[in-house]
Amino acid sequence: MTSVLVVGSGGREHALAWKLSLSPRIDKLYVAPGNGGTHSIAVNVPINAANIDGLVSFAEKNKIGLTIVGPDNSLALGIVDEFQKRGLRIFGPTRAAAEIESSKVFAKRLMKEAGVPTASFHVFSDYEEALKHIRYQGAPIVVKASGLALGKGVYPCQTLAEAESALAEIMLRRIHGSAGDEVIVEEFLEGQEVSVHAFCDGKTSVLLPLAHDHKPILNGNQGKNTGGMGTIAPVHYASTDEKQFVKKQIVGLTLNALRTKKRPFTGMLYPGLIMTKDGPKALEFNARFGDPETQIYMRLLATDLLDILEACVDGTLSDLSIEWFSGYAVCVVLASKGYPDLYEKGIPITGIASADNLYGVTVFHAGTTYTDALRTSGGRVLNVTATGETLQEATRQAYKAVQRIHFDGMQYRKDIGESH
Repeated sequence: MTSVLVVGSGGREHALAWKLSLSPRIDKLYVAPGNGGTHSIAVNVPINAANIDGLVSFAEKNKIGLTIVGPDNSLALGIVDEFQKRGLRIFGPTRAAAEIESSKVFAKRLMKEAGVPTASFHVFSDYEEALKHIRYQGAPIVVKASGLALGKGVYPCQTLAEAESALAEIMLRRIHGSAGDEVIVEEFLEGQEVSVHAFCDGKTSVLLPLAHDHKPILNGNQGKNTGGMGTIAPVHYASTDEKQFVKKQIVGLTLNALRTKKRPFTGMLYPGLIMTKDGPKALEFNARFGDPETQIYMRLLATDLLDILEACVDGTLSDLSIEWFSGYAVCVVLASKGYPDLYEKGIPITGIASADNLYGVTVFHAGTTYTDALRTSGGRVLNVTATGETLQEATRQAYKAVQRIHFDGMQYRKDIGESH
């Protein structure tokens, strides 16, 4: 038996904790800091995910057998390095390996060096130079903040005016802070976007089923980009040959390149891809579980999650067979009014228990807190997940569950999974 700590407070962390709570090998489960939903399956620990010293001390004091890191900023701050220095087992990449997410510039240059197919790009730290390049290239074009921006630093622009506005937001108005010190301006790629996730132990990788994330806030992929408004899995955009290509030419080459640079990657590698007419190309890399992809992966995963995470940490992933349930999973995100911009907090939430009672439905909390009652505390508030033998069945159940939940100003997309 072992004690496990999950670091983070969102829907991803609730889903990870939920799956871990089903493991017969765990006797104590903690989430730091957790949210209004995690307290029912684990012990919430009031330590912020960025408080590395506090988390290390807690893990030592409570003899934590394994820590799992959810948020990107904890990884960028070097939480894995600090835990490893103290001889504590932790799932996630080191600070150096996690730079593949914390610096999009580093990731693009690594891809170019390694021969990983990606969009052509230019890097700028000067606003005027970037503006000149955008006007020269014209639209459509993509403008990205290089650093961590809560999933909101990427601007696919259809017009020159949109591109100029995006550049000003990032470099002049600094809405993403220091994440906008450098920008990447890259070619606009046409095709279906796919989320790829791979468990990695430093040398071996195992791909999860392909997923699709719906980033824009409004139906029909309109409006501002968000951290993700809903997901479906599996998707069938890729042939068997294309999946092999992704495993070897994108995941494999990237892991080799990181190893060559003395930055071996252990944890969850998550490239966002686009299926172009010329084949799969990598848009960017994340160094952790996706959110809200994790919420559907945990619904589909049949193998004990603890077994997989420990195999990654121990370098024995090649010895493990990972099993998945048949069928499909869908996640619909319920967000606060105003998200992804300013939004109110502290609004009462009702109906979750009723939604949870529906067949195949599990509701994960993201931005919630429990005080006198369950209330909103974030932009993305709840993740309503459902499974079914068909995508239509899973989608129908998810939206049936959504109808039972209420908080003032609740917004969500009504077309998750429709065009797949």
